[in-house]
Amino acid sequence: MNPHYGVVAARAGHRCEYCHAPEAVFNFPFEVEHIVPVVRGGPDTADNQALACRSCNLFKSDVLAAVDEDTRETYRLFHPRLDRWQDHFVVGPEQCEVRGLTPVGRATVTQLRMNTPPQLFARQQWLRLGLFP
Repeated sequence: MNPHYGVVAARAGHRCEYCHAPEAVFNFPFEVEHIVPVVRGGPDTADNQALACRSCNLFKSDVLAAVDEDTRETYRLFHPRLDRWQDHFVVGPEQCEVRGLTPVGRATVTQLRMNTPPQLFARQQWLRLGLFP
């Protein structure tokens, strides 16, 4: 396990800092990821670390920017240390899809593939259990 897991997970409230999945429903700890990957010049410090579910971490990988499908322009991805989640995202009331409110939010939703059918189903269940959003 990452030696920084405890600090990062507590700061994140044990939620994925990208899609807000609750860590409590998984049978393994979420991952500590570098917001700006070390291979892209990011520091290995707490300010550059975020808690991420496996899905968000896999699709984020070392990507820093993605295309906003509304504007067709490239924008940086959501940065959990610099941005407020609620400024960039909202959860749809019926399907529980994460929607981007800004170009940064939309680019992040697209790049991290936040609304696959299994994710939508899981969010609906988490909502019923009072674990989401």
